[in-house]
Amino acid sequence: MDYPIPKKLQTLGTDIQKHELQYHRKRVFVSKEFTFDSAHHLHCYEGKCQHLHGHTYRLQVIMSGIPDERGIVIDFADMKRIARERVIDRLDHRYLNEALPPMNTTAENMVVWIFEQIRQGLDSEGWSPRVTLEEIRLWETPTSYAAVTRAMMEEP
Repeated sequence: MDYPIPKKLQTLGTDIQKHELQYHRKRVFVSKEFTFDSAHHLHCYEGKCQHLHGHTYRLQVIMSGIPDERGIVIDFADMKRIARERVIDRLDHRYLNEALPPMNTTAENMVVWIFEQIRQGLDSEGWSPRVTLEEIRLWETPTSYAAVTRAMMEEP
């Protein structure tokens, strides 16, 4: 197969016009994934998890919005920064029972706290309501995760 090398880079104003950058006005999902390592133990639990142990957590942050005039919902770098400041830096290589508010450090409890943290970050930076936090997924192991959606968080 032949892969031609571009002879010149496209130039804004010559090859493409600013009004052409936004291809559509449809709502789309954007997602970013992270990993962090933490230790914890569970209270009121009979089994291995009652003892101190660790996980490599995998976190998926899913947002939605209508792309702006450049065709971007939210820059992936902004998603990364918000998640890092609000969640990852606070939990990575930490003892979760101390790093989180008083709670049993289950994936089910943590995913709600993470949703709240990232939504607060979007709100405080003025992304809302143009960008909406849709879902948070938190894998505790490669085959086990807890998730919460915007609709679930809005339930009474």
